[in-house]
Amino acid sequence: MATRDELIVALSERYRQSRGDAKGRILDEFVALTGFHRKHAMRLLRRGSPRARSGRRPGRWRYGEAVREALVILWEASDRVCGKRLKPLLPILLEAMERRDHLRLTKTVRSQLLRISPATIDRALHDIREAAGGRHRRRAAPSAAIRRSVPIRTFADWHDPPPGFFEADLVAHSGPSARGSFVQTLVLTDIATGWTECAPLLVREQTLLVEVLRELSKLIPFAVCGFDSDNDSVFMNDTVRDYCQAAGIAFTRCRPYRKNDQAWVEQKNGAVVRRLVGYRRFEGTEAAAVLAQLYGTARLFVNFFQPSFKLAAKVREGARVKKRYHPPATPCQRLLADPRTPVAIRRRLKALRMDLDPVQLLSQMRTAQQRLVDIADRPIDCNSAAAVQSLEQFLSSLRTAWQEGEVRPTARTKSKVKRLRRRPDPFASVTEQLRAWFAAQPKQTGRELLARLQAEHPDVYPPAQLRTLQRRLKGWRAETAEQMVFAPTLAEPTESSI
Repeated sequence: MATRDELIVALSERYRQSRGDAKGRILDEFVALTGFHRKHAMRLLRRGSPRARSGRRPGRWRYGEAVREALVILWEASDRVCGKRLKPLLPILLEAMERRDHLRLTKTVRSQLLRISPATIDRALHDIREAAGGRHRRRAAPSAAIRRSVPIRTFADWHDPPPGFFEADLVAHSGPSARGSFVQTLVLTDIATGWTECAPLLVREQTLLVEVLRELSKLIPFAVCGFDSDNDSVFMNDTVRDYCQAAGIAFTRCRPYRKNDQAWVEQKNGAVVRRLVGYRRFEGTEAAAVLAQLYGTARLFVNFFQPSFKLAAKVREGARVKKRYHPPATPCQRLLADPRTPVAIRRRLKALRMDLDPVQLLSQMRTAQQRLVDIADRPIDCNSAAAVQSLEQFLSSLRTAWQEGEVRPTARTKSKVKRLRRRPDPFASVTEQLRAWFAAQPKQTGRELLARLQAEHPDVYPPAQLRTLQRRLKGWRAETAEQMVFAPTLAEPTESSI
C-alpha cells in the first residue's frame, strides 16, 4: 500500500494536466501496476494525495456478552488453543461440558457459538490473550527481509556465464571447538574459469567483509559481475547488499540447506583451503597475518599452476548419472581461452605468468604453512620461529620429499601427549601383598583377589574397583609370560661338574 500511495503522488499531477489519449495511457499503466478497479483508480488520481489511513477498525461484536463469556470458558477448557483449532473442537467440547454440568447455555447462545468463525474467535479473545500473557508471534530476523529482496540462483541457473560471476563462502578455522573468536576464510570462485581467491577474516563482521571484498576485487584480473552467497547473516545484510548495488554487482543467494547450489565454491573449500591450511584452530591477528601471506602466494600458484577439471555435461539414465568433463586446465588457461576475455587482460596475464617461479611459490607456501602450525600448536607465551630454507635447499629436497610421506606441515596431525593417571592408585598400599598372592597362585582371578582383600580390609575396597584390579592382574600375567619365554637358558655345565 505504501508503494501504491507513492504512485498516486507521482502520477496524479501528470494525470490532471493530461488530456485525451495521454490521460488514458496513464490510467491504463496505473491500473496495470496496482490492480485497482478503473473507476477507483480515476478517483484516486483526481484526488491526488492519498487520505490518511485510520487506525484499527473498532470491533463489531454482534454475539453478545453471554457468548463471549462462554467462549472464554471453552477456550480455557481447551488449554488456550488458537481460533482455527478451537472452531472444530467447539461441538465436542460443548457436548462434553454440558454432559458433566460444567456449562449450561441457552439454545440461542449455543447456536451462536457453533456458528462463530475462527477469525471472530481470535478477535474476541485478542485482549484476553494479551492479559493472560500469551505468546506473541516471533518477529522475523532482520536478515529475513534482506533474503526476500535477494533473488535465488540454483546450480542449474548458471548456464554459461562470462568470467566475473563468483560464488562466495566462509570456511571456519575453529579446530575441534567452535567456542570463542577464531579466524575464517572468505573464498571466491569464478564459475566460468575456476579462478579462486581467498582472504582471512579476523571476525565475522559485515563491514570487514565488504572491505575484504574491495581488496579482492583489486587483485582479480577481471571485473566482478556477480556475487552469489549462502544465507549466512554475514552476507544477508544491508551493508553487503548496498555495496553490490553501488558497485553494479548482481547479488544472488542459494536455497537454504542446499549446498549443491554452491557446488563450485564448496569444492574449492576442500581442494584449496583445507588442503593448504588443514583443520587446526587459528585465532588472533598473528594467525590472520600469516594466513594472508599464505593466500597471497597460493592465489598465484593455484590459479597459474594447478589444473582442475570442469564439468561439461551431466546426463541421468535411470539411477545412474553420467558426467562429462572438459580437459584439465588452469584457471589462467581457461581465462586466456575464453573469447569474452578482453585483449588487455590477456596481455597482462601472459606477462604475469612469465614472471612467476612455481618452485619459489611452493617454497614460500611451505614456509607460511610451517609458521601457521607453530602458531596453532605452540604453548602459551612461547616464541618459536619456523626454519627458513633457501630456494636451493628447498629445490634439492624435492628429489627425496616423497620418502618422508606427507610434506605439508598443516596436513600433519598434532602429536598427542599420553594421558597419565589422574586419580590416586587405590591399591598402592597393598600392591606387594597382591603381587605375593599372585606369585603363589597365578591362576587366581581378579574377583578372587578382591574377595581376599575385602575379607582382610572390610569397607575399604568396594566392588567397583574390580576392573582396576583386573587390569593390574593382566599386566602381571604379561610380565610373567615374557619372563617364561625370554628367560636366560640354564648355565652350561663347567669342567668341574664334568
